[in-house]
Amino acid sequence: MPTLTVAVERWPITGGFTISRGSRTEAVVVVATLAEGAVRGRGECVPYARYGETVEGVAAAIEAMTPAIAAGAARGDLPGTMPGGAARNALDAALWDLEAKRTGRRVWDLAGIPGPAPVVTAFTLSLGPPDSMESAARSAAGRPLLKVKLGGEGDARRIAAVRRGAPAATLIADANEAWTPDLFAANLAACEAAGVVLIEQPLPAGRDEFLKTVRSPIAFCADESFHDRSSLASMRGLYQAVNIKLDKTGGLTEALAVAAAAKAAGLDIMVGCMLGTSLAMAPAVLLTPLARFVDLDGPLLLARDRVPGIAFEGSRMLPFGAETWG
Repeated sequence: MPTLTVAVERWPITGGFTISRGSRTEAVVVVATLAEGAVRGRGECVPYARYGETVEGVAAAIEAMTPAIAAGAARGDLPGTMPGGAARNALDAALWDLEAKRTGRRVWDLAGIPGPAPVVTAFTLSLGPPDSMESAARSAAGRPLLKVKLGGEGDARRIAAVRRGAPAATLIADANEAWTPDLFAANLAACEAAGVVLIEQPLPAGRDEFLKTVRSPIAFCADESFHDRSSLASMRGLYQAVNIKLDKTGGLTEALAVAAAAKAAGLDIMVGCMLGTSLAMAPAVLLTPLARFVDLDGPLLLARDRVPGIAFEGSRMLPFGAETWG
C-alpha cells in the first residue's frame, strides 16, 4: 500500500496578484505525494481563505488520511471521509497520478475520456487603478482572451481602460463578489459597451437573487456561488455558466461528474483554477473539451513553474507529459 507525505510550498508571483479581496505576492500550495515502491503519485491544491481553509488545516486534513490510505482507500472512498475542497483535491489527484504511473496508462484513458488537445487559456489582469490596468492590457494585447479582475466602485472606468489597452482581445470580467445592486447598472452598461462576453460572480454568494431581474446580452458565470453537484439546482434563473475548479469540487473525480451534470442542465462551463503551478493545472486540463472558456493561467502568473511543467505558446496550453502529471 502507498505511503502518504504532505508538503507546503511557496511559489513567487510575477509582480503580485490583486483581486477585490486583497493582494498577494506568492502562491502557497499543499502537495500530497503517494509513494509505492519507486512509483510516485502527486497532487497539488491551493487552500482558500474565502472558503474557510488555511494552509495548516488543509495539510492536517490530508495527513489525517494516512491510516485510510495505508488501508487501501481509493478515489471512490474519499467523498465519504473528506468534504469537498482543497485537501480532497490534492489526494484525489495523487491517487489518479499513482494509478496512471503504476499501470503505465494516461489518466484520460483510465477515466474513459478524450486526451487533452492544445487549448487557449484566459490571461488574468489584476485589479488596480484604470491607468495601470490599461497599461497591463496593452502589454497583454496580443493574447486572445483576457480575464479582468474588477472591484466594485470605479469598475466602469477600469473596463473601459482595459478595452482601450487591448482593443482586439475577448474580455471576461470577474468581480469576485464585489458589486452591489446600486453599482450593478452602471458597471453592467460599461461591460456591455466594452464588448465583455462573460461576467463572473458579480454579487456575493447567497445574495445573487438580484440576477433574476437582470436582462443583458452578457452571460453571468457562478464561481463562489457554485462548488459541486449539490449547487446546480440553485443556479437556475441566475447564471448561464458555472466555473468548475478542482479545489472547490474536491478533485477531478467529482469535477468530471459536475461537468456532465452542468452540461445536461444547459449551463456553459468555465474550467478555472486557483493560483498554483502546472501540477495543479494538469488535472483540470482534462475538463477543457467540455468547456466554453478555459482559465488555467496559474503558471503564466508565477515567476517560475515546476520542471517539467505545462508548456505554453503565448496563451495556448500544450498537452503535457506523464512526468508533469497523470
